[in-house]
Amino acid sequence: MTAGLIVAAPHSGAGKTTLTIGLMRALSRQGMAVQAFKCGPDYIDPAFHAAATGRPSFNLDTWAMAATTIGDLVASHPADIAVTEGVMGLFDGVAAAGQTARGATADLAALLGWPVLLVLDVSGQTETAAAVAAGLAHYRDDVAVAGVILNRVASPRHLALITPGFERVGLRVFGALGHDARFELPERHLGLVQADETDDIDRRLDALGDAIEGAVDLAAIRRAAVPAKLATGSVSRRPPGQRIALARDRAFSFMYPHLLEAWRLAGAEVLPFSPLADEAPDQQADVVWLPGGYPELHGGVLAAARRFQDGLHLLAARSVPIHGECGGYMVLGQGIEDAEGRRHSMAGLLQVETSFAKRRLHIGYRRARLLADGPLGSSGETIMGHEFHYASVLQVGDEPLVDCRDATGAVVPEAGARNGSVSGTFFHAIDGLKT
Repeated sequence: MTAGLIVAAPHSGAGKTTLTIGLMRALSRQGMAVQAFKCGPDYIDPAFHAAATGRPSFNLDTWAMAATTIGDLVASHPADIAVTEGVMGLFDGVAAAGQTARGATADLAALLGWPVLLVLDVSGQTETAAAVAAGLAHYRDDVAVAGVILNRVASPRHLALITPGFERVGLRVFGALGHDARFELPERHLGLVQADETDDIDRRLDALGDAIEGAVDLAAIRRAAVPAKLATGSVSRRPPGQRIALARDRAFSFMYPHLLEAWRLAGAEVLPFSPLADEAPDQQADVVWLPGGYPELHGGVLAAARRFQDGLHLLAARSVPIHGECGGYMVLGQGIEDAEGRRHSMAGLLQVETSFAKRRLHIGYRRARLLADGPLGSSGETIMGHEFHYASVLQVGDEPLVDCRDATGAVVPEAGARNGSVSGTFFHAIDGLKT
């Protein structure tokens, strides 16, 4: 079984993502097959992982996924070492509704038995850094901390003042990095700019790898990794169709790799097309899937994409199921107002109208019971998912698609929509549970 570890931090903003990507790149350059994973719901970080390692990165989510789903994903992707990027602070999660796990990085570490490598932002600290690390290391008996990487060290003298504290508490320091411009990656409102949009991505990744190789004991980190303990199963995740027309371009890029892989393993044929290139979905498809992404950045192009929109209408007229998630849902609606207040007409297959002129954050896990049969599953089934966008809903019509709750069990007003064979949700499906 693949040995692995989990990179975590006390809080967001400590440098966890860039250090993880640099570590993956450095290990890959040593000739190791590195399998990347991301704790929690995220699309952008895994794309950087894939660019760094040359292998797809998969999400592992203890709130939204069954333990067997996580076990299957780890077991079916063997490598020389597995490196998992955590989410938020090590113990930060959500109050669960009907689940034992809270979705924290620590929950994943406990489930898999992988040790934690802590990234500590030590700017403005000396011995307090060791106290923080010791507290994290002893907070839960089922979570093991292998050691730390110190980030944003100001000087050799600063490092000399920090390290004695770690010797005192018995935690290994695997390396230390200063302020480094090479660790800066461009950002936009949902996080980092996507890997395939980042200029000179390989040069940037190699620079990160260089920094890690020069400052971190990679051999010691390899030795710290341990084999996963896994609960596996043979759960079959039914694809939404046999021939799936899948929108794939910069406006429709947020697709969980584990779902795409599961569809293909189940024998489905995935037929990619680009709405931005005004390509229509394959008219022989038996389902169309529009993932999320950044349609608001391409509103004018999508509004003018007549072959794309006409193709959707032809399929809908034949009652072929069409489903959109988040950005895809908005594109199936009447129109999108961009950040400058310009309205762009969309496909008009659903009544939803959205705007980015007045941004409003919608974020959180979703537990959704299906109210009708469709691409997500059969009526009565429960879907676990996650919602993250800044769109304001100006209007919504049609029939609701789901009875939607958040992680606390509270009702979420955005219940999706369905009109004939067309449906959409603001949340992205992650895993399914039968009720």
